[in-house]
Order: sequence, then structure tokens, then C-alpha cells
Amino acid sequence: MDEAEKKRFQKVQEDFNCVHCDARISGTGYTNHCPHCLWSLHVDINPGDRAAGCSGPMYPVNARKDSRRGVMILHRCESCGHEKPNKAAPEDNVDIIAGLMM
Repeated sequence: MDEAEKKRFQKVQEDFNCVHCDARISGTGYTNHCPHCLWSLHVDINPGDRAAGCSGPMYPVNARKDSRRGVMILHRCESCGHEKPNKAAPEDNVDIIAGLMM
């Protein structure tokens, strides 16, 4: 994480129920989507700031391998259409990620 990214990132450790599959997720402070179904919520402008004001459900659109950051999952908000890439986590569902990469 470079210095600009560190300044824009706020670590917020929260547990949550997934908006899509209702799984109970224990947040780590870096958790931004459900590891089971990969859905998220449109709550941040910058990671952890909770400043988006939308709160719409964000579904995984696709995934791609980035040479610097690893696997990136693109999420799209069902409410406003905003798109945001998020880094895949080791505990994420690899079958869904593979399907998104096709």
C-alpha cells in the first residue's frame, strides 16, 4: 500500500450480515465484501470512511488478475450504478471468482 492509499484508508473492524446471502461475517478491518457470495454494500467513498451515502447492494460483476494487487473483483451498485474494484481475500469463494473471470 503506497502513502496515498494509506491516507485514504480507514481501518474499520465491523461484523455484518451479508445483504445478499445473509451469512454472518466477522470483519477484520479490511473486510469489504462477503467471502461466500462476494456481494458488498456501497457505503464508502474511500475504504472505511462510510461517506458514500448510498448504501445500495453491490454485486460482483467480474474479476481479473492484477500484476501488482492480485485478484481484483469489480462490484457494481444496484442502486446508483457506481463501480469499484476490491481486492479478493484469501477466504473468498474461489468458484465464484473463477466464474467471474470467464
